[in-house]
Amino acid sequence: MQFHHHGYVSGDPRVQPVAGAGIDRPAELPDKVDVLIVGTGPAGVLTAAQLSQFPGVTTRIVERRAGRLAIGQADGIQARSVETFQAFGFAERIIAEAYRITEMAFWKPDTKDPSRIVRTARTVDDPAGISEFPHLIVNQARVLDYFAEFMANSPTRMVPDYGFEFVSLNVTGGGEYPVTVTLLRTAGPEEGQERIVRAKYVVGADGARSKVRESIGCTLAGDQANHAWGVMDALAVTDFPDIRTKCAIQSGTGGSILLIPREGGHLFRMYVDLGEVDPNDHGAVRSTTIEEIIGKANEILHPYTLAVRNVAWHSVYEVGHRLTDRFDDVLPDQRGARTPRVFITGDACHTHSAKAGQGMNVSMQDGFNLAWKLGHVLEGRSPESLLSTYSAERHVVAKNLIDFDKEWSTLMAKKPDEFADPSELENFYVSTAEFPAGFMTQYAPSMLVAASEHQARATGFTVGKRFKSAPVVRVGDTNPVHLGHHATADGRWRIYVFADAAVPAMGQQAVPSPTSDFAEWIANSPESPLAATPSGADPDAWFDVKVIYQQDHTRIDIGAVPAVFKPRVGPFRLTDYEKVYASDPAADIFELRGLDRGGVVVVVRPDQYVAHVLPLTATAELAGFFAPLLPARRPEAVRSEKPFAHF
Repeated sequence: MQFHHHGYVSGDPRVQPVAGAGIDRPAELPDKVDVLIVGTGPAGVLTAAQLSQFPGVTTRIVERRAGRLAIGQADGIQARSVETFQAFGFAERIIAEAYRITEMAFWKPDTKDPSRIVRTARTVDDPAGISEFPHLIVNQARVLDYFAEFMANSPTRMVPDYGFEFVSLNVTGGGEYPVTVTLLRTAGPEEGQERIVRAKYVVGADGARSKVRESIGCTLAGDQANHAWGVMDALAVTDFPDIRTKCAIQSGTGGSILLIPREGGHLFRMYVDLGEVDPNDHGAVRSTTIEEIIGKANEILHPYTLAVRNVAWHSVYEVGHRLTDRFDDVLPDQRGARTPRVFITGDACHTHSAKAGQGMNVSMQDGFNLAWKLGHVLEGRSPESLLSTYSAERHVVAKNLIDFDKEWSTLMAKKPDEFADPSELENFYVSTAEFPAGFMTQYAPSMLVAASEHQARATGFTVGKRFKSAPVVRVGDTNPVHLGHHATADGRWRIYVFADAAVPAMGQQAVPSPTSDFAEWIANSPESPLAATPSGADPDAWFDVKVIYQQDHTRIDIGAVPAVFKPRVGPFRLTDYEKVYASDPAADIFELRGLDRGGVVVVVRPDQYVAHVLPLTATAELAGFFAPLLPARRPEAVRSEKPFAHF
């Protein structure tokens, strides 16, 4: 965490200086906003949290409830989400309060007495080391609390506007605020009154029964599995030995349980198999009582017993898999003719079972994908065409999720004697671990993702996939750190320069090398993406450029490192020493990530996905990649005094 560069901070350094829309922010919802977000679920709050980092953008998020969510239905936090929490600054705190999944136990009927269940296998949750971050269980409400805190501490001082329900919207297609939204007051002295808000863009994060989705003519299409599950968060006394371990339990009498321990050491969640549902049931299964769910759980757990003392929450649901055909308001025949004004995210776009722990996780990545794009367009960093990539990228992800969940939920509902291989369930769990962890997403080539022509130069940073962090040593203070953990959710592009073998050595004159040549180009060429940075802004305001040397940190003279990797920032123009890294002798990043020793550039999007891999000499390609994403270079951007000159 960096602070004090604007002057001494005696309070909480997580509270950023107020700026832009945060200055004299009106307590009441204004009549006109840049972005109106509907719904404070995971997708909505992440979208708002990211946009809260754009002071020039007026964003408001409305919620029909009168206040914060007390008990959430989602609880599974995959490692990719924890990576995202790191970018928003609260990974360590939420890890500390969460339940951490390290193993999963599998229980099946005893072959000697099928009326009894026995443990047949244990699997490590992440045997391949997919991520340095853990797989967590924590209530959705706490996730929302952390994002709300981040928003409130942001330059825009954003807080949700509670007590507003979305009614309808109309896109006029003209004017500065082309979307007219009708809201209904659901709480407070104005309850029952309608309110009109005009917006440049609207984001519908209002759940599976989304009215925003309905307003733009989208419908969820898919199938119902005709299989019901009872779910409960409970406190109980039991002799079942794995009550604090994640378990898949299959009974000989028919029926299964997915057991997920919850945070706090005592609470747990059970998904209890209620069996097949008659197609003519007309929803009657949803009236199953909590007593019936508990009874079924005891039947499945035999010979163990479960004496439930308290139920925090329970529900009954039927597995369904549904997906919309598009995630924005642009009809297929309008693609290319206009850009979207209304977007939908999360459950408004895709619904599936809860047992794979994907709903909240994929929804948050929807928001992360969309929010920085809105910020860049509204601040003039990028053209409106950027917004069309949201639906194109995330629709594919949602389709893959539903295909995965269909297979997993089908396996969970099978009876033990229906498996051709007794180990089929646990084998599937292990073999597909990377997908539910959130790391199989790979965006296709587009204006935001380059072709993989140079992929061989960085085999561990797959173009289109998330940037997989690795250990390095920060040269300035000799601290061992994780490179990716310093990519905060600030809306900036990352350009990682993995240096060639030349060493900026102590007491030696700078020797020309591919790294120093690249540093000179990116700092001072009018074709460099940095040339688009607004005059008067910090030189790293739009692009975070870092260098990673192959050598041990003791061999690097930070004074000889090119100035572009040590920008002068803040009102006092202080040197930022935290962009210069060396390889960690215990875990060489060049070896771990298959990096070309001749040097390579890895470009990473603001949402942490690799956009390009290039040799150090491919400056024209780098310029060509960013040219359509950035505003035209202003003459004053090419300064007579080099902005990164040594002092």
